[in-house]
Amino acid sequence: MKASQFLISTLKEAPADAEVPSHQLMMRAGMVKKLGAGIYSYMPMGLRVIRKVEAIVREEMNRAGAIELSMPVVQPAELWQETGRFDKMGPELLRIKDRHDRDYVVQPTSEEVVTDIARQEIKSYKQLPKNFYQIQTKFRDERRPRFGLLRGREFTMKDAYSFDRDVASAKASYQVMALAYRRIFDRFGLTYRAVAADSGAIGGDLSEEFQVIAATGEDAIVYSTGSEYAANMEKAEALAQTGPRAAPAAPMSQVATPGKSTCVDVAEYLGLPLESSLKSLVVATDERDAAGAIVKSQVWLLLIRGDRSMNEVKVGKIPGLSDFRFATLAEIDAHFGCEPGYLGPVGLKKPLRVVADREVALMSDWICGANVPDFHIAGVNWGRDLPEPDVVADIRNVVAGDASPDGAGVLAIERGIEVGHIFYLGTKYSQAMNATFLDVNGKPQPMEMGCYGIGITRLPAAAIEQNHDARGIIWPDALAPFTVALCPISPDRFPEVKAAAEALYADLLAAGVDVILDDRNERPGAMFADWELIGVPHRVTLGDRGLKDGMVEYQHRRDAAATSVPLGEIAALVRSRIRV
Repeated sequence: MKASQFLISTLKEAPADAEVPSHQLMMRAGMVKKLGAGIYSYMPMGLRVIRKVEAIVREEMNRAGAIELSMPVVQPAELWQETGRFDKMGPELLRIKDRHDRDYVVQPTSEEVVTDIARQEIKSYKQLPKNFYQIQTKFRDERRPRFGLLRGREFTMKDAYSFDRDVASAKASYQVMALAYRRIFDRFGLTYRAVAADSGAIGGDLSEEFQVIAATGEDAIVYSTGSEYAANMEKAEALAQTGPRAAPAAPMSQVATPGKSTCVDVAEYLGLPLESSLKSLVVATDERDAAGAIVKSQVWLLLIRGDRSMNEVKVGKIPGLSDFRFATLAEIDAHFGCEPGYLGPVGLKKPLRVVADREVALMSDWICGANVPDFHIAGVNWGRDLPEPDVVADIRNVVAGDASPDGAGVLAIERGIEVGHIFYLGTKYSQAMNATFLDVNGKPQPMEMGCYGIGITRLPAAAIEQNHDARGIIWPDALAPFTVALCPISPDRFPEVKAAAEALYADLLAAGVDVILDDRNERPGAMFADWELIGVPHRVTLGDRGLKDGMVEYQHRRDAAATSVPLGEIAALVRSRIRV
């Protein structure tokens, strides 16, 4: 490709609404243009990156035995109603009507459609296993689209779906995909972690996220310093302290804490360690009738240590709390007779269910709210001052330094951007949609399923978050829009420079190198600034002075300075430096 035939539209400044480096740099490098909130046009430079992502994903999916198809972006609501997700998925699912007033959705994912295909096409165990995948447009109506392609509304995703005859073969298919994903992300040339994850709304009980490590990542990734254990914050298990609960050593007493409504303020005011305080969180669950009206509500009190934070996903896993909400002020007043900030489990007005974190269940002589404004209670103990909790469970977020759940090392935390997720689904969708096959005995059985996603358009943004500097993007070779940029200096004035650049360009093209020749006759400073901003990893500069001595300059995007190389050796050097 020659630059004069391409579209290069760089900007000196990023738009004011571009908050993170990837958004700023993709806009400045002319890779995307904003059309609406969370909706972008992929410009030629950005589309080249996306096509390279797609090519690697497609090669590895095919290598793993998956079969490509393409499913509609607009899907009949009837399929989503079969699984219940038409109502359950919430406002992120864009629901539309056609001219005949029939309901449709704009797909955020395609479990329903692919299951419908499978139930029509797969009749016998002899046809299994199968894995279908697509690279297709998706739409999720994000409440707050932000960060450019990292959290847009319209995006491209590779989604794959496996179908198997039993659990063992389904988990074998899952492992095939887990290995394929590792090959994919290794080929991208990014630093990433595969972490155990919660399955969320999609369902299933075996799940891994693939996280690109980046300081700006929205997700907290937890890993062990002494083993291969890794999980996202939602999934990471917080172990209980070892040893029995200490015996009470202090009497229970009410203490004045005027204007001190937080654990930090109370502990500081009383001169006690924050670790001895308890945080009271009040939630509720609702029982509804067939029409959806609330017929009964149950209030719950969650207790965690004052220096900890609640993990909502873990709370939702507790039996009875799958659809919890935070309690209303009226519900809090009915059970505690007090405003938030001074709540505690001692002296309740009405009974409720108490859930204690594992740490809390082993604490003695702790501090909690007295259910009286401006007062707390110190020296509280289980058994002596109040009954044992109804439920003891892991409901907190882990912190750095916690013991690793596998018993090896301690936990550390870093930030990441989720770019891939794999799930074992079981029969969640096949049972709901009656997707069955005849087993070896001729009996119908529901298909065992898995699903596997990669954010195709999110991945370039994640790569930039991990690889950039003050001058611009630094692409890994496998993802760069062009792998090599040839920069002749003043070719219109020096025919030998133009001829050498054209010859080197032809040599690299013949060798299969993705090269662009900058024939725009730009000033060197402007030309170099463009390619540094765009992030092309390898640059060769050809100038009149160097060519007189038979030399050109090579510089990798991460190098501080250029290196002089004989013209006759530069093509081989460039090829040897490329890592794809």
